[in-house]
This record gives sequence, structure tokens and C-alpha cells, in this order.
Amino acid sequence: MAVMQKVLLRPRSSAKPHNGSGGSGTAAAAQQSTLESLLWKIRTREAKVGVIGLGYVGLPLVRLFASRGFAVTGFDIDESKVKKIQKGESYIKSVKTEMLLALKKAKRLDATSDFKRLSGMDAIIICVPTPLTADGRPDLSFIRATAKLAGDNLRAGQLIVLESTTYPGTTREIMKPELEKSKLRLGKDFFLAFSPEREDPGNKHFTNEDIPKVVGANDPGSRQAASALYGAAVVKVVEVSSFEAAESAKLLENIYRCVNIALVNELKMCFDRMGIDVWEVIDAAATKPFGFQAFYPGPGLGGHCIPIDPFYLSWKAREYQFNTRFIDLAGELNTQMPYYVVGKLERALKERGKTLEGAKILLLGLAYKRDIDDPRESPAFRLMEIVQEKGAKIVYNDPYIPAIPPTRHYKHLKVKAVALTEAEVGSADAVLIATDHSSYDWNWIVKHAQLVVDTRNTCARVVDGKDKIVRA
Repeated sequence: MAVMQKVLLRPRSSAKPHNGSGGSGTAAAAQQSTLESLLWKIRTREAKVGVIGLGYVGLPLVRLFASRGFAVTGFDIDESKVKKIQKGESYIKSVKTEMLLALKKAKRLDATSDFKRLSGMDAIIICVPTPLTADGRPDLSFIRATAKLAGDNLRAGQLIVLESTTYPGTTREIMKPELEKSKLRLGKDFFLAFSPEREDPGNKHFTNEDIPKVVGANDPGSRQAASALYGAAVVKVVEVSSFEAAESAKLLENIYRCVNIALVNELKMCFDRMGIDVWEVIDAAATKPFGFQAFYPGPGLGGHCIPIDPFYLSWKAREYQFNTRFIDLAGELNTQMPYYVVGKLERALKERGKTLEGAKILLLGLAYKRDIDDPRESPAFRLMEIVQEKGAKIVYNDPYIPAIPPTRHYKHLKVKAVALTEAEVGSADAVLIATDHSSYDWNWIVKHAQLVVDTRNTCARVVDGKDKIVRA
């Protein structure tokens, strides 16, 4: 599949393109006029951008396009998010309140739960969740509902872009038919593209404007419109030839990580039996300047992408009588990691004359990775659940997540957040490290803890109290 580096179009003049009336009267001329009008609005920053879904992907996109001079409206069914944005308040660590307040003052930021206002947008970007059902199938209910809302309010000249990670064929099979119920025609009256989100919460080196944006569409006009939109905001746009190629590129990125994390998790369990330090092995292998990329083990997969996205492809592949064995095996291995960790915790307690039943466990870190406030699909939830099922009392501390938010799969969890005090650490039969936030003082924690079970090798540099540390 050909991949083209996008060269951004520059306006030849500031004159607004002709609207097509009184011209040749041909369908081709009308189509070109619709596209040129949209491109002109994008170039001059007159295009109104709507973002549906104001979570960890949508809100950073709102900030990005508004900071690039566009008037942006965020759409969400969650009234609490809408009200906060209307006041210029951020609820995500990576988006600063000061920035939102400045954008509000500049009249480039708005939010609403009134989806009829979609008709007033020139470009609509969809960033809604794509979770799995309880039995592991893709849950496209959010995409279907949003596609219907967009279709009900579609008007000529609009660009619709789906960013939600999904299986190849979703944009063609779900988005396109729903939008065309409006009787408007794709590529002539409106434009449609898929451009996968590439957020990396907590990454201080790459924010969304620094990450190249993949854009796929099935007609040249849609590719051109989507490339122009993202080209006005990010460092580089990479065009691919179809919806499916762009959808597949995102899945490949996450499957690559899922499989390699499963590999090092398996090696961790293998080397543990051999008495070999897997982190030392990885660090040694990483000194090779070619042919190796370091991945690190942990207590399980977290985040909205890696634990979920690979199984979208597995499900779709079965439609073609194809078994994705690497993906399925990686999923099995990564799913088992919380059980391995709890097993290590149980053995460590037993060696100290205690049982997990009746023990008090202090879990550190609810976020799925270091220094972020995003707990989606965090392995910490499964660790809590298993420990509770075995009769232990568990509390947690996370400096970025003061209370457990509502979750789809762990609604029954009742775990109290506690302050990280000497008394709290010392009274726990074990401190279980799930997330290695840099704000934690590991020397202090080990000093006051009875036992520390470390799933992230974060206590490797602790000098005193090493006999208290068990790696898991």
C-alpha cells in the first residue's frame, strides 16, 4: 500500500473560492467547489471544528485545534465535562486549565451537549470509546450512536473524521452508510476520513502536535480535506489510500506493543524461576545499537489501547476464517500477570508467617502508567479484585486519582483512598506497587513498610531495607 508524505496546500490568494453557481453547471465543478470552499476555510482558520467525546483523546484535540487558531466546540453527553470546559476548567492532567482559560478568553473554545449544533461545524472529529463487551467482542455502540447523530445533522460541505480505534472496515461499513442516509453523497457533498488517535499520556517529549498523523480515505477529496485539517495543526501528515489501511495501521502499532510486552512478561516469569533478574537482562540487551527495542514487564496491561485494540482485529479476522495466534497468546499471557503478582504476594506473606486472608494491603498507583491521571483498564483494578476475593483488606494511594472513578467492569469495587503517611505504610502487611509514579519516595516507603512487593522494579536503587523487597 503506497504511503505518501503530505505536502500542505498553500492558498494562492486570499480570495474566497467561487461557490459554483453560474459556473459550468457540471457535477464535477460543484464537487470541486464544495472541496475548495472547505479547504479555504481550513487555510484561513475560518473552519469551525467540532470534537465529539471530551475524554483523554478529545480534550487534547480541542486544545490543539483551538491553539492553532480554530474556533472549536466540544460535544459530550457528560454535562459535568461540558460545564467545566465552559468555565475553562480542565479535568485532565495533560491539558492545563491556564490554556483553556486563555482559549476561552480568545473566544476559540466552547462546549455543549446539544448535538444539533453539529450542523454548524465545518469539520467534525469523533473520539468516542471503543471498549470490549463482557465476552470479548468489539462494542461499537458508541460509534453507531455518534454516526447517527452526525448523520442526522449532516450538511453539505462538512468533513467527518473518525479517530476511535477500531477494526478494519468500521468507517466503510458503519460510518459511511449512516452518513449517506442524509441523501448527501460521499466525496461530492461531504467528506469522510479515518485518522487514528496517537495520544501518549505523560509523554513529555511528544504531545499530539509533535506526532505525525496518519490519514486514510477512500476518495481523493476526503483525503485532501482531512490532510489539510490536520496539517494545520500537527508536524506531519501521512496519507494512506483507504479507511482500512489507516484503521489497520493503528492496530499494528498497538499489537506490536502488546505482543512484545507479553514476551517480556513471559521471560520475567521464566527467569524468576531460574533466579535471573529480567530487568538486568533487558538493560544489557538494550545496549545493542541495532535490532533490539526494550520493553519492560509489569503487573498486566493498562490503558484504553493495548488491552483492547488487538482483539478488535482478532474478532474481525475470524470473519475471514483466520486465527490471529500471536495476538491471542499475547492476550492470554498478559491477562495472567495480575495472578502471578498476587501469587508472589501470597508467598512473601507466608514466608513472614502471614496469610493473604485478613491481611491489610496498601496498593500504590491506580493509573495505568507513571505520572498520569488515567486509570482506564489499569491492572491495579484486577489486582484489587483478586486480593479482595482472597479475603484481604485493601486500600490505595495515587497522587493523581483521589477516588476510584466509575468503571464498566469494576463497579463492585469499594476501595478507600488513603494518605501516604508513616502510620498507613507501617500498618500495612504489604505495600503492593502497581504504578511507579515519580513523586513517590521509594527509600521512605521501604523504610517504613513491613513488606514491599514491587511489580515495576522501581525499588532497584533502594539501599536500605532490601530484605523487605520482593519483585513480582
